[in-house]
Amino acid sequence: MAKLSLNWSAFPPPYQSPRLTQTSPCSTLSIAKASKPIVVCGNPPTFVSAPGRRIVAVGDLHGDLAQARCALEMAGVLSSNGQNLWTGGDTVLVQLGDILDRGEDEIAILSLLRSLDIQAKASGGAVFQVNGNHETMNVEGDFRYVDSGAFDECTDFLEYLDDYGGNWEEAFLGWVGVSEKWKEDRKMFQNSWGPWNLVKKQKGVIARSILLRPGGLLACELARHAVVLKIDDWVFCHGGLLPHHVAYGIERMNREVSHWMRGLTDNDNDRPIPFMATRGYDSVVWNRLYSRDVSDFADYQNNQIYSLLEETLQAVGAKAMVVGHTPQTVGVNCKYDCSIWRIDVGMSSGVLNSRPEVLEIRDNTARVIRSKRDRFNERQVVDYT
Repeated sequence: MAKLSLNWSAFPPPYQSPRLTQTSPCSTLSIAKASKPIVVCGNPPTFVSAPGRRIVAVGDLHGDLAQARCALEMAGVLSSNGQNLWTGGDTVLVQLGDILDRGEDEIAILSLLRSLDIQAKASGGAVFQVNGNHETMNVEGDFRYVDSGAFDECTDFLEYLDDYGGNWEEAFLGWVGVSEKWKEDRKMFQNSWGPWNLVKKQKGVIARSILLRPGGLLACELARHAVVLKIDDWVFCHGGLLPHHVAYGIERMNREVSHWMRGLTDNDNDRPIPFMATRGYDSVVWNRLYSRDVSDFADYQNNQIYSLLEETLQAVGAKAMVVGHTPQTVGVNCKYDCSIWRIDVGMSSGVLNSRPEVLEIRDNTARVIRSKRDRFNERQVVDYT
């Protein structure tokens, strides 16, 4: 039986400075006819109003483009013809982080999601991403979990970017359409010039460092995303939100992480890493409190966790929370009267290579969409009441 202490001494005390007020300007996304507007507040996005929208949440992808495509096709937001077309209409898609590490198609997945976001907005929908612990680890320079192919993708992408004269937007949006060809060419070269593979690996580490260091082009792309996102009555984050996070200020945390990733500080020699969001076992991107198997705990411990969850949701004004981070071998599931949804199913081939599953939210009712067999075009819906 695992032991768990849940008295407040186990967590940092709430931040005592005045609580952050919601002062960031809000923007209205372009909308389709007959749709109410999606209103986004905060930079990066923190509070979103998406009236009448279907919301689809996808968990950790870890560099597996094929599985990512399967999940998005199951969710009804990606065409199945390989043309990378948005098919979700005014759906709102949320991806819960950990796109980086354990797989070799990380930039391609990020490119695909950005392309889908542009298309979704033209149809009255939107795509949002939250950063996970593997995004923050890479910006810190922690490359322990990087797949060798991902280092190569960084090298290839920098060369591709150079072909575009450094035009980030054009190169980044186009990468998902050409990345497979670059990968095939690179592997052919490696097979022909084996002795140069060590040099290629060193180039990959350098390329990744250039792209992902604070202020790097890919780090700045990640800085567009929040670590906590609230859409209507639902909160989305990678690990889990706790009461002291809310007391510190959700928008404040998002802004601090974004500024750190962009390399924006008052002193260029002092770039503090936002601890509350990215460091420690109870930080927003690392917290596993809500994702553990409830059988690991005694009843009184589960009651304490439930109380913490209720306190957090009440503080942020939400009905439920959706998290990733911890693979669920039983598939997408909910606990604590379905006030917490755990949607990381370990779908990447670098994790569990399990069948993709996604969470769909309509009118505050959640259900799981999963493949009926191994054929991802057959959808099975599981309702939770």
